[in-house]
Amino acid sequence: MKKIFWIAGEKSGDLHASYVIQKLNKLGNFHNYGVGGSLMEAAGFHSLFEFSRFNVMGFVEVIKHLGFFLKVEKEIKEILIKDKPDLVVLVDYPGLNLRIAKIATQLGIKVLYYICPQFWAWKHKRVFKIKKYTDFVCCINPFEAPLLDEYEIPNEYVGHPVAEQIGVKLDKEAFAKEFKLNSKLQWIGLFPGSREMEVERHLPIFLQVAQANPEREHLISIIDKKMLTKLQQTNKAANVKFINGYNYEIMKYSDFVVAKSGTTTLETTLFATPFVIVYKINPVTVMIARKIARTEFIGLPNLIANRLIVKELIQNEVNAENITNEINQILNNKASCNSFKAVLEEIKSLLGDKSASTNTAKRIYEMISNE
Repeated sequence: MKKIFWIAGEKSGDLHASYVIQKLNKLGNFHNYGVGGSLMEAAGFHSLFEFSRFNVMGFVEVIKHLGFFLKVEKEIKEILIKDKPDLVVLVDYPGLNLRIAKIATQLGIKVLYYICPQFWAWKHKRVFKIKKYTDFVCCINPFEAPLLDEYEIPNEYVGHPVAEQIGVKLDKEAFAKEFKLNSKLQWIGLFPGSREMEVERHLPIFLQVAQANPEREHLISIIDKKMLTKLQQTNKAANVKFINGYNYEIMKYSDFVVAKSGTTTLETTLFATPFVIVYKINPVTVMIARKIARTEFIGLPNLIANRLIVKELIQNEVNAENITNEINQILNNKASCNSFKAVLEEIKSLLGDKSASTNTAKRIYEMISNE
């Protein structure tokens, strides 16, 4: 049986990789193991590490956990030597993955990178590591393929995984009934982020937005169920609903969305719901990022369009007044709202209708079969 060693260190990587493994299972029988989460495990993946320890973001935060990552790197190297796989598949997570790519290449193991490191945004020198230590890159943004071509890095634009994953479970009427929402009011979807520290930074501001706009319903996505219960018990505002597990319904049915920078911004784009991007993180992390950034945008839709389409509020700009102003500028002007939606539809068309999981699984199968 062919063996594939995976590293997907974040929840989004776990989700995207699980789709690929499901498609791969239809092509043959493989032993998939390494670093991954519960979604990959549900697809038949064998996890060798505690997944939650890997979910760290930001320069400062990574430094705090440096000892853990050095230990993991050493353990992975030992695994690759003792139980040599036929292929290493790296999913995003460049800090650790590029170091493992080097180790695997030195051991004579083929490497496929799924979800390319954002060398075009910062740390441009990573492109040389990608060229030296990977055999193939499955990129998920259409503008990445020509950039990789410039460096003669074998690649394919496989499509964006989000495009094949989004979908609602409830229609608007059933969703409103489930969470006791007033369909006659405007709905504002609020996404503070999936990590605890992101929620801590964004949620208080989002609650201020709700307090300042009592005439609207505010739907706040909370990923952690323990946090959800606590918030429901301590926050009793009539126009605030904390919701778990219905992100796509919030995106689709809200009149406007406030989204923390990340995958949520692209998901909201695909629903063509007007929104604003917010990003409030450790000040030191921001200072470092601004010095090494190669692009003026942080939002995926703006990066794909290569122009500012969705307003970006960063650090001190993230406050209730600014967010409310962005909401009002769109919702109080029907022409602006319709124009915004039309531009979001254009970005959706740029992504095309490719299936990222299907195309990546085929590429993995071809690389394994050629061994």
